[in-house]
Amino acid sequence: MMGNRKVQVAVIGAGAAGLCAARHILAQPDVFAAPVVFESSDRVGGTWVYNEKTGTSDDGLPIHSSMYRDLKTNLPKEIMAYPDHPFPPNLPSFLHHSQVLAYLESYADHFKVKEHIQFRTLVEHVIPAPRPEGDADGITAWEVTVRYLGDRGGRVTHQFDAIMVCSGHFFDPFIPEIPGVENFQGLILHSHAYRCPEQFTDKTVVVLGAGPSGIDIALEICTVAKQVILSHRNALLKCPLPANLRQTPSVQGFSSTCVHFQDGSLQQADAFIFCTGYNYRFPFLMHQTGLQAGGVSLPPLYKHLIHPKLPNLFFIGLCTAVCPFILFDCQVRYGLAVLAGSCRLPSQEVMAAEVDKEYQRYLAAGKPPKNFVKLGSLQEGYYCLLAEEARFKPVPPVIFQVYEATSKSRTADLVNYKTVNLHLLSDEDWELV
Repeated sequence: MMGNRKVQVAVIGAGAAGLCAARHILAQPDVFAAPVVFESSDRVGGTWVYNEKTGTSDDGLPIHSSMYRDLKTNLPKEIMAYPDHPFPPNLPSFLHHSQVLAYLESYADHFKVKEHIQFRTLVEHVIPAPRPEGDADGITAWEVTVRYLGDRGGRVTHQFDAIMVCSGHFFDPFIPEIPGVENFQGLILHSHAYRCPEQFTDKTVVVLGAGPSGIDIALEICTVAKQVILSHRNALLKCPLPANLRQTPSVQGFSSTCVHFQDGSLQQADAFIFCTGYNYRFPFLMHQTGLQAGGVSLPPLYKHLIHPKLPNLFFIGLCTAVCPFILFDCQVRYGLAVLAGSCRLPSQEVMAAEVDKEYQRYLAAGKPPKNFVKLGSLQEGYYCLLAEEARFKPVPPVIFQVYEATSKSRTADLVNYKTVNLHLLSDEDWELV
């Protein structure tokens, strides 16, 4: 409570993270006013809303989604579901993106979230604001300026007690500078604009990057292409791969028809796809926040969630190599416990010192800044810490067992690992079906 009144929270984005935030705010009506969710599109789902178009929408905004037509999840549904809303049991473990979107729609309907969403409303500015007269609790208030899209038009500024940023981070492509790229006469695109493989039929395609999207897209294009070259700086993939897929070191440069690699080899190519990830970008955050993030890494946050100087501004879902919906659920519940007063944060100075110590220790180990938010096997400890401090039920151990088993299965057989089905037997055990 803010004195005698309820806490008013703005949620930016109605994707999986924003829906989760709204659902948990609604579950505590004695503490929180009904949430206001701002969504620039006309439906829920965020990045899970497939759009055949690329570039810009009819509103002149960049297309948000990076879904491609045939994408299937690389995690089974059994460890993707929110803790309080399972996927339908008749679905396979590895889902088409349309099935995930239907699940998010059902989640929004079940928890009556949609009536609190302002669709086709673009958040333009989020800035700290002084508290109203007589409301001196020492915490920054927030002014949120939105622009209504379409015929409605106009701008309005609202004031809130807290902000949950749920706008995602898979929409602003990161494209590294490579010498001579402007000379290449073939097709160049980023995975953000990839939709289907047919345009690469009988062509030679170079895919840069062996992260989840790079591998997925390379394997998909192999079904129609003459040859696919997967260029990356990771250890070579050792599992069986299609006969027309070849691995090379990273790219050194381009000529008009060829891609040059760092081992001195070159390859004549018809197309080149950057699967190089995304920038973190929050265009609505003003300079007063000190968090106009851009680039592939972020300023380190307390608990990967809170800026020490702005403890009522929460960034939901910025971590990578995670079970995403479970991550959102844990982070939202922790943030709301902070706002409700049941989870006490240290002082700004202590939080800043803790974050800096952890970050410097990470860098001293020789790890790249952009991977500071990469959790992977660290998920269990992270989620358990949030649950312990915010006093909610911890994530069952079986989730992490399945996550690790899926990682091993993926490494061993990239081509076929999504064909299996599994079943959770208890909080500690599971089986292949």
